[in-house]
Amino acid sequence: MTFRPKYVTFDCYGTLINFDMAGAARRIYGEMLDEAKMDVFIQDFSAYRLDEVLGAWKPYMDVVHNALKRTCKRNGITFREEDALCIYNEVPTWGPHPDVPEGLAKLAKEIPLVILSNAMNSQIMSNVEKLGAPFHKVITAEQTGSYKPQMNGFEYMLDVLGCGPEDITHVSSSFRYDLMTAYDLGIKSKVWVNRKHEPANPFYEYTEIKGVYDLPGVFGI
Repeated sequence: MTFRPKYVTFDCYGTLINFDMAGAARRIYGEMLDEAKMDVFIQDFSAYRLDEVLGAWKPYMDVVHNALKRTCKRNGITFREEDALCIYNEVPTWGPHPDVPEGLAKLAKEIPLVILSNAMNSQIMSNVEKLGAPFHKVITAEQTGSYKPQMNGFEYMLDVLGCGPEDITHVSSSFRYDLMTAYDLGIKSKVWVNRKHEPANPFYEYTEIKGVYDLPGVFGI
């Protein structure tokens, strides 16, 4: 029998929204670096953003600022405060991956949808409005007081929803931010959207899909 969860919970940025940090970095630093060095810069920026969210909660502007400053230092680029602000201010303008709206709209008719995102309250609703489907809850790191991959956000979400890990399906394109933690918390039903920014890792026991348009089929919808 196909599992039908009480809620389908989602990572937002990267999974649903095209999280274009790489493009933002290229728009600012592309004329300063050749292609090979730009690729290294983008990889470093991604790694430092992850490192910045592993400690105590701080505003996401600080996450971007600190990660960008560390990336510039590592790559011999002059850091400017206004560049960090420019990248941060781009985030609410980004829209969904092309495969997202149709799949979400179909799924939302059958199962309540929830977002758990490493976002600020002031950022995310602009992105959510572009997704084209209703959400039962949108939960941010600002509300939970911690960023994924820390467990607190998932635990907060389950408390808010009044259910256990066995009652949900969590959907993400990232093992490091979402699916590894979901596994550790006993969330058995997991879906990996293969956006090709991380390699497959079958140890974490998930269903793989190529795009969110395939997600309703996971539940027999």
